[in-house]
Amino acid sequence: MKLWRTPFDHNHSAEPLAYVFIDRERCKGCGFCAEYCPRDVLKMGSELSSKGYQLAVVKDGSKCLACGFCELICPEFAVKLTINNKAHSEIKP
Repeated sequence: MKLWRTPFDHNHSAEPLAYVFIDRERCKGCGFCAEYCPRDVLKMGSELSSKGYQLAVVKDGSKCLACGFCELICPEFAVKLTINNKAHSEIKP
């Protein structure tokens, strides 16, 4: 995306708000996490687990809003969201 002006912090690389981890042994490839992610952070990968399920993978973790939908909707508790406290403390209300 081309911006019509340069933001003041264009040289500053923001840390992601959260990190998404997917347990490869628990994931059963239902796709709920990828389907309901509001920012398309997750997608269904082509790799299979040891049990033969298609695994969900993190497509772009820097887009994560830390909403927790993926963690809440996973029926197998395979998605774990870890909040980056340093990034949250930098957000101004």
